[in-house]
Amino acid sequence: MSDKGCCDSVGECFFDYYTSKILVIRSKKVGTLNRFTQALVIAYVIGYVCVLKKGYQDTDTVLSSVTTKVKGIALTNTTELGERVWDVADYIIPPQNPTQASICTSHRDCKRGFNDARGDGVRTGRCVNYNDTIKTCEVLSWCPLEKIVEPPNPPLLADAENFTVLIKNNIRYPKFNFNKRNILPNINNSYLTQCVFSRKTDPDCPIFRLKDIVEEAEEDFQTMAVHGGVMGVQIRWDCDLDMPQSWCVPRYTFRRLDNKDPENNVAPGYNFRFAKYYKDSDGTETRTLIKGYGIRFDVLVFGQAGKFNIIPTLLNIGAGLALLGLVNVICDWIVLTLMKRKHHYKEQKYTYVDDFGLVSIFGLIRHPNVCYTCCILILFGILTYTWVTFCNWLCSSCAL
Repeated sequence: MSDKGCCDSVGECFFDYYTSKILVIRSKKVGTLNRFTQALVIAYVIGYVCVLKKGYQDTDTVLSSVTTKVKGIALTNTTELGERVWDVADYIIPPQNPTQASICTSHRDCKRGFNDARGDGVRTGRCVNYNDTIKTCEVLSWCPLEKIVEPPNPPLLADAENFTVLIKNNIRYPKFNFNKRNILPNINNSYLTQCVFSRKTDPDCPIFRLKDIVEEAEEDFQTMAVHGGVMGVQIRWDCDLDMPQSWCVPRYTFRRLDNKDPENNVAPGYNFRFAKYYKDSDGTETRTLIKGYGIRFDVLVFGQAGKFNIIPTLLNIGAGLALLGLVNVICDWIVLTLMKRKHHYKEQKYTYVDDFGLVSIFGLIRHPNVCYTCCILILFGILTYTWVTFCNWLCSSCAL
């Protein structure tokens, strides 16, 4: 008996048909909750999705190229180099890799022809005296070998903080065929030769003083220059292409990129090696090896452009309508579970009707409303077929 009742219940659930029923609840609490929830959904769709996130726009990411030009002159006077003037050709140097030496006790420890990628040269196979107590493998290399010493403090090129760098940045948004550069149309040659970037007076100037870049990152140039470091120049292009193109301008920010944690100070800062080559009168080639500690500037470009497009607009409108549909679900749940008269509301909301059978097709057709609807559909189909046929004939005539 129980099995039969279970099967009947499953069958009834499977073959039940549910249709909508409008139940008007005249309650200030429920009505206020419904309107408040609808207002939240509308505010979210209009305020956040459409206005703040510009959900009506199609977007594209930036493609960018950057070139730089540094200007500045410094005068130094040291024991090793004497009085010397440094210009752009002296201090804009590509980095090199570091080297190290090798200790030995006999010739057998020094394999002839061995080349250590981190060594000073190619071994000759001889173990020679480095000093009174240490022997080292002789290498075929530039002489003398590099001295391992601490960098000078204060830094050698202390005047480098007044050097300037011109950053030329060209960007493109290929989806919208939009191009621009950070030298804006209102900038002319006379302004470019005089301006230096300042957030208050010259925010559009593409020439930056190195000291100002470091200070905006809350660092001290002279302290940072001792062991070197890496600075990031961030250029952000966020453009609303529905607005005038003159509103699309770069925004500059600066921050230090390398690690300066005092508890993890192994290999701090940034350094590199470069050499100056000479030939004596007898043809002997010599060089001056310089290990430089400097500040490296990395230019990083970000950006996104947006422009109106009907597809994302319709998608976000559809999502907003779907969220409005959830409002009724939330209100129904509150009414049927939390309200005091929830049982009364449930009786009014759900009505069960037994199966009285289907009416005959002929009886359905004889119903006046159904008859009128069928006539209108048939007439609409005939008119549509006639119009399509006429258009095809017209296109064929034009083609001939």
